[in-house]
Amino acid sequence: MYRFRIYYPGKTKAKFIKDGVSHYIRIISPFAKIEIIELKEAHGEKDKVIEEESRTILNSVKGDFILLHRDGKSLSSLEFADFIKNKSIHQFVIGGAYGVNTEVYNAASFKLSLSCLTFTHEMSRLILLEQLYRAMTIIHGKNYHY
Repeated sequence: MYRFRIYYPGKTKAKFIKDGVSHYIRIISPFAKIEIIELKEAHGEKDKVIEEESRTILNSVKGDFILLHRDGKSLSSLEFADFIKNKSIHQFVIGGAYGVNTEVYNAASFKLSLSCLTFTHEMSRLILLEQLYRAMTIIHGKNYHY
């Protein structure tokens, strides 16, 4: 069974995103265990927020992690499924509203871009979970991915 840990600062506030996150966690559960780790959200001036949240991320994540970042590599859903299928544990980091510092960026074992479009950090949570579910259906030969 796969195990996915998703780290991000702050709580998900939008109800429709919370509902979507719950939905995908539920339907992924036959294939993988999902752990959502909500880290302390910083407040104040942008640079201070980035530094505080980045320090919290680095103190929380142990081992290799995949950073969701606009400059990351874009993968198709089939490529993403292939990328995750040979390793059972994956950790994902989604930065806060202002992103992460260069230390977090450089520490990531892989940088993944969800799209060339820009999404809110909350929407990124939901999109990542949908893609994890899609990857699980691809890996297990289910009909979700056409």
